[in-house]
Amino acid sequence: MKDYKELLILRHGKSDWNLDCIDFNRPLSPRGQHDAQAIGNWLKQEQQQPDLIISSPALRALTTAEITCLAMDFPVQSIQTDINIYEASLSDLLQLLTTLPDSVQRLLLVGHNPGLEQLLSHLVPHIPMPDNYNLMPTAALAYMQMNKHWSALQGRYLVHRVNG
Repeated sequence: MKDYKELLILRHGKSDWNLDCIDFNRPLSPRGQHDAQAIGNWLKQEQQQPDLIISSPALRALTTAEITCLAMDFPVQSIQTDINIYEASLSDLLQLLTTLPDSVQRLLLVGHNPGLEQLLSHLVPHIPMPDNYNLMPTAALAYMQMNKHWSALQGRYLVHRVNG
């Protein structure tokens, strides 16, 4: 077992705004579907498949997780959903992460802004903000390594690398 945990934060792919539906049921656009597949292909190529995937149950996030899984050859039925990720605050996301069992080595968390941006900014306080102030655009993936216990996220942690 590694002496650190790995967290992959994935914002859902681009939404399709051409449909008249409630936000929770908004689907991915064709670009969003393509980007989700590209993320899954990259994760597979880099051998970064997670032990666990937890997604918002909102259609665009769950579809992003499913397409990413298919590209990685990861069983789609093993995706866990958590309604608290939809419209999540930083506190909600930290609560979810700090209660994970230490048997989970690498987690893929699929969700939404502004919660994911708040989480990333909290975990990496000195991360440079892009000129457009969009730290986690659609289909952005952040990777980090941190303390060997998920429960330690409430305290100090060590971040080695972030890719977006």
